[in-house]
Amino acid sequence: MKTLTRLLTGAAAVGAAFTAQAAYAETTYIHAGSVITDASGDASGPATIIVTDGRIVSIEDGFTDVPEGAVMVHLPDQTVLPGLIDLHVHLTGDPGGDFWKEAVEPDEWGVVLGAKNARLTALAGFTTVREAGSAQQTAYSLRRGTAEGILAGPRIVAAGPALSIVGGHGDYSGFRPEVNAALNSGYTCTGAVECAEKVRRASQNGADIIKITATGGVLSQQGRGLEAHFSDAEMKSIADTAHSLGLKVMAHAHGARGIEAAAKAGIDTIEHGTYLDDGAIKAMKENGTILIPTLMAFQGISERLGQGIYTPVVEDKVRAVSETAKVFMGRALRGGVKIAFGTDAGVFDHGRNGQEFRLMMGQGMSSRQALASATTVAAEALDMAGEIGRIAPGYSADIIAVKGNPLEDATVLENVGWVMVRGRVIE
Repeated sequence: MKTLTRLLTGAAAVGAAFTAQAAYAETTYIHAGSVITDASGDASGPATIIVTDGRIVSIEDGFTDVPEGAVMVHLPDQTVLPGLIDLHVHLTGDPGGDFWKEAVEPDEWGVVLGAKNARLTALAGFTTVREAGSAQQTAYSLRRGTAEGILAGPRIVAAGPALSIVGGHGDYSGFRPEVNAALNSGYTCTGAVECAEKVRRASQNGADIIKITATGGVLSQQGRGLEAHFSDAEMKSIADTAHSLGLKVMAHAHGARGIEAAAKAGIDTIEHGTYLDDGAIKAMKENGTILIPTLMAFQGISERLGQGIYTPVVEDKVRAVSETAKVFMGRALRGGVKIAFGTDAGVFDHGRNGQEFRLMMGQGMSSRQALASATTVAAEALDMAGEIGRIAPGYSADIIAVKGNPLEDATVLENVGWVMVRGRVIE
């Protein structure tokens, strides 16, 4: 039958050129050399995936004929699989150590960087991301831009500003007091009542998820350790209030007792988890808390040591965590903690997200487990298991293609050759 081919043309977006299908065709036929529909299954032989209006309609054996009026994508030498999910990114920022830029760069600059980084993230094969902390409206603007097809990029689940204690990780420090106060995001809180109010404020202003900094952090300009910041009552108030609003909570947490307290409070995911121990692992298992290890974050910051990029206090903290970062995920894996994929892109260069697979496998994950962590397990963490993470009829057409079989070697996911996000091809 006659095949209609269409040239997918590009458009400029906020100073960064990209090529994208601004309005996807009604129906697309994808001819794949093999298909992985689910990380728990095996790769098929040649198959055709039919997409209509951004949804997967069916998966047929072999290369079926393409009807007139449909678009054909021919990938006979590639493995086609579900788009990847990164549960911890910062699209509105790039790596660096100049903390003083917070005082001189407007929030709007984050949207410019975000447009660039959204495209790079999608091209790396990540069709859904969880934006883990930004200025008040920057990530929300990006979320709308990619949803409407104005910007090339992934689906964005956005937290907006993180909740933190006064002077803790996520609040401003390192400046004169009046500058710290002027930069305040408005989301610091003290006491259970005020913390509940800030969760409601975040929900009112557009948050898809609540982000908190449950412990100290490596890159903040204070050296008061990496243990618990919020009190037990404050963290429980945050979790209970968020859940009452239908929102999950993600907690930046390094120290073991902070991790344990967050899990016991009902926090849904632990981001980083560097110093988890048996007590923290036990609490996470008992409460169904998911670990997002962000191993690339530790690699990214270690790559910048000794170059005058970080302040001395930050350099000391980076060196302190570097060895633990090489083993903690493996300890959680052996302890039976559920692990989902997240990188902390923005701490390192966007587009390198796929290198996380190699690091996860280095701590004991199989290729199949690593792929599942970035597809089905991550989709479950987002409560989107019926929408993304698989290639199945009715699911969003979030689809990528690679050479090789990621079930046998997940490092092939470092080089993604073709990407479709919600039925739109990103080039």
